[in-house]
Amino acid sequence: MRYMSRFMLLWMFSISPVLAAGEDPMSAALQPLDRAVGKWVYHGENLQTDYTKAGKWTWDVDCSWSANRIFLMCSFVMDWPEGPDHSLSVTTYNKQDKGYWHYEMIDDEPGAKPFVSKMTVAGDTWTDTSESADINSKTTAHFRIVYRYVSSTQVEVKFEISKDGVHWATMGQGEGIKQP
Repeated sequence: MRYMSRFMLLWMFSISPVLAAGEDPMSAALQPLDRAVGKWVYHGENLQTDYTKAGKWTWDVDCSWSANRIFLMCSFVMDWPEGPDHSLSVTTYNKQDKGYWHYEMIDDEPGAKPFVSKMTVAGDTWTDTSESADINSKTTAHFRIVYRYVSSTQVEVKFEISKDGVHWATMGQGEGIKQP
């Protein structure tokens, strides 16, 4: 019994700095993702490129936290110029590389490998980056989606492409409005 009392006392002292701080480092790192929680409606337009068809698009997005508040989960219903898409994304923070990661499964590729991208969060701007091998030209195309939160209820989104990962061209853009 005496051992158990000492163990409990040591345990209390070991967690007291965390309790005194009010939250653990993981929650602090995940806090920026909280701004995406809720229902959003996006509208925008794509340009004609090798990767996008010109035209208007809409998204209905519903984002919420997982029960353990470690994963931000978003369900997308997207109507692109190329046709409809549905997807489920999960975004979280990785303690090892101190970065944010975005995983997305898309219905037009059921069972396929999920889309994975590293995401940077810098203030009001979130940037998802990825690359893809271009089968026709045997080169790599770099893609990014840049979200800029203008306010707690409005976000601008831009889709960009680059051949070198330095110089970027816009493929499409729009805005999202948080629903009441």
